[in-house]
Amino acid sequence: MRRNQAMLKVEQNVALLIRQTLGQAPEKMFWYCQFGFWVFICLVSFGTLNLWFEQYQFSYFLHVILQSGLGLLLSIFLQKSFIAIWYQSNRFRLWVGLALIFLVALVWTIGRMMLFNILTQEEDIWWNFGGWYFSGIFIYLCWTAMFHGLMYYQLLQREHQILLDSQDKIQEEYVKRVEAQAMARDAELKMLRYQLSPHFLSNALNSVNALIEMEQGEMAQKAVVNLSKFLRYLLDHDPESRVTVQQEIAALMLYLDIEKVRFGERLKIDLKVDEATELGLMPSLLLQPIIENSIKHAISKSEDGGTLHVIVNLSDNHLKIELSDSGTDIYADNDSNKIKKNRSIGMANTTSRLEAIYPNCYRLTYDLTEGRFKTHIKIPFELAPNPAFDMPNEG
Repeated sequence: MRRNQAMLKVEQNVALLIRQTLGQAPEKMFWYCQFGFWVFICLVSFGTLNLWFEQYQFSYFLHVILQSGLGLLLSIFLQKSFIAIWYQSNRFRLWVGLALIFLVALVWTIGRMMLFNILTQEEDIWWNFGGWYFSGIFIYLCWTAMFHGLMYYQLLQREHQILLDSQDKIQEEYVKRVEAQAMARDAELKMLRYQLSPHFLSNALNSVNALIEMEQGEMAQKAVVNLSKFLRYLLDHDPESRVTVQQEIAALMLYLDIEKVRFGERLKIDLKVDEATELGLMPSLLLQPIIENSIKHAISKSEDGGTLHVIVNLSDNHLKIELSDSGTDIYADNDSNKIKKNRSIGMANTTSRLEAIYPNCYRLTYDLTEGRFKTHIKIPFELAPNPAFDMPNEG
């Protein structure tokens, strides 16, 4: 699908560039052929007229040169006219082109006969106007054939070059896409290693063990089921996949349910998701490492815990996500630059993934305001083609 869209875009660019190129490139080639054609007319005139009729006087030679110069000037008018009607129908171009040829040939014939009369003082020439006019029509027909042959040759060469350049760009984009996918996969694997670190698993299992020791078997069973679902969700979604906002939020809530076993009432969640965004696509597991950062750097270090705020809405055809945590006693006593530096280390994988999936089309910023550390994400909004909610079951 993407490849077909890329090819269609290439074809549109080719058509646009050819339209812009018409009559312009290569300029030198046109003028070489233009001068070459009229120099050839001069030589033919010398050979078939001056030498044949033994007209060796300078005035006859000057007439041949001047009539060729006049013909060259009129051919420039003809060139501009042909370019002006280039995109009309073939029938229109044919009839208008013939009319222009006959008109220009007529003007050229009258002009060169008048020049011949003035330069050579020969007056008895107008009786042969038809012969002069016929030769003019023939010459401009030849010039028209040369012009169109040159134009189609130029356009063919230009189109060939554009297609080669476009193929190179497509190949380059393909290589970049493969590199981006590899980069995304590597970033995802690093994130998974971070998520599945012994520290995380150890805390989760210790919390389950504590519930068992307190004979809270139902809560322990629920925690194990949530952990199983979350781990399966991690394994079921490859690094390049995108899921709906609904799926991502459900996976995030599984993770938070696991953490609430450990933090209890110290961990509060404020979730606000616009219904219009629920079927929008986003990279899988984009939110979890940011939330884990908040738990690690804010909630766990605050005596009173804190609240995790998740806001997802739609704005200007973009998906806007705001993640923040409140740990007032933590942020009040620490340097904001140091806090941002600590968080930036954990943001590296998220930045790599966004750059791989939305190159130059995303925004990721974070700041410390109003006693909260806020992370802002903005990505293009795209609806899922066949939305399906597919959270793994415990079995």
